[in-house]
Amino acid sequence: MSDTNNPYGGSQYGGSYGQSYGGQGGASVSYGGASAASAPAAADPVPSGDVIVDTTTAGFTKDVLEESRIRPVLVDFWAPWCGPCKQLTPVIEKVVNEAGGAVRLAKMNIDDHPSIPGQLGIQSIPAVIAFVDGRPVDGFMGAVPESQVRQFIEKLAGPPGADQAAEIEAALTEAEGLLAAGQVQEAAQLYGAVLQADQENAKAAAGMMQCLIALGETARASQMLASLPEEMTSDPAIQAVKTKLEQIEEARKLGDPVALEQALAANPDDHEARMNLAKILNVQGDREAAAEHLLTIMRKDRAFDEDGARRQLLQFFEVWGPKDPATISARRRLSSILFS
Repeated sequence: MSDTNNPYGGSQYGGSYGQSYGGQGGASVSYGGASAASAPAAADPVPSGDVIVDTTTAGFTKDVLEESRIRPVLVDFWAPWCGPCKQLTPVIEKVVNEAGGAVRLAKMNIDDHPSIPGQLGIQSIPAVIAFVDGRPVDGFMGAVPESQVRQFIEKLAGPPGADQAAEIEAALTEAEGLLAAGQVQEAAQLYGAVLQADQENAKAAAGMMQCLIALGETARASQMLASLPEEMTSDPAIQAVKTKLEQIEEARKLGDPVALEQALAANPDDHEARMNLAKILNVQGDREAAAEHLLTIMRKDRAFDEDGARRQLLQFFEVWGPKDPATISARRRLSSILFS
């Protein structure tokens, strides 16, 4: 998808965005009786200069309390003479920077600004207190290891990539709706954006191929299918596209639909012609008519092609999806035939 004729923007498989980080460590201490689970969703990434600030008594309300209504704010209480503070500060700065704006770090020198740590009951340093919605919710003391700092921030802001995953899911839902509404180009742009963020997202890859098929570019869809990593091809969404491409290829070999309709007019029991016409109509997008032809065969002769009409209809369901109106309607009618 990286050629210059690609209408979707970006390459077929772009690099993933965002940074992941992990690690394990000891549990943080609770603070103020509140739960960090009440932290709001992380804000969009902001410049690093806004992620780490030096705060003062006068600036505490703006730097910490007001900011904590947008995203969690960690306050690092330190002093120049404190050896453990010098160990912790570069560690916590590193992890906060890697969080990409999910949290903010405000550093306060308690020698210069003793009133606020005094009000909070800070008796030893380094001490880190997390604020959410204008109040302290959690904290820890001492020069803890990097893994514990990471765990503490994940507890506040959620696991790494959580916001990205939610955005991707929302984009996929929107793209699916656009494709169903016939806005193929718009849907393809969203699928392309997701693939740039997550190059192994099977739903996005399947959606992009569905867009190509809708635009009549089945050859490019087939090329994209062939280029997918093997581990992706077993995904149900990819399998559905694979089946659809096979159906399109088969339909091209089944003859002229007008001639098939004429054959059925002359002999309504020509089940082979009816089956072929159903396959062609399915590829053309007339799902209701395709299903009706297969159901007609079943009503007349369940033994035809060893119950081939039912098997073909089930294959259509696989491609259409369980929520498609044509699937719901045809499945209901299929049940009435099977259990009558």
